[in-house]
Amino acid sequence: MSEREPRTIDLQGILALLPHRYPILLVDRILDFEPGQWIRGLKNISYSEQVFQGHFPSRPVFPGVYILEAMAQTGGCLLLQDIEDRARKVIYFMGIDGAKFRKPVLPGDQLVMEVKVLSLKGRICKMRGEAFVDGQKVAEAEFMSMLMDLAEGEGK
Repeated sequence: MSEREPRTIDLQGILALLPHRYPILLVDRILDFEPGQWIRGLKNISYSEQVFQGHFPSRPVFPGVYILEAMAQTGGCLLLQDIEDRARKVIYFMGIDGAKFRKPVLPGDQLVMEVKVLSLKGRICKMRGEAFVDGQKVAEAEFMSMLMDLAEGEGK
């Protein structure tokens, strides 16, 4: 049995999926995914990240809430890719459970986010995300989110 080619999405494809833009766009590339099931994304952590100006400038650590947001955005790429008229949709957090941070993420690290769909009922999705640096788990959490229509005039 031969392995399949990875399904990837470059930055331009991510920009077409997500409404996020600099400085809050936290996914640089999608490395692989299985539609409706799981996705693996990448975020390069650079010292030039805007957050390091104020988050321990003499000892920079990538904030845990940004890691959670990067995992959620990766999951959003999975959910939005199969949605028709996705330019008129947005995914909002409903909850975060079991968030754990295991190791600091530092400038120069590559953060790999792996997100699985646990359940999808109507417009509500529950996902589990894990983030890794050099194969070591640095964070994990479960997310609940809802797919919503953009309000008239919102997001333009």
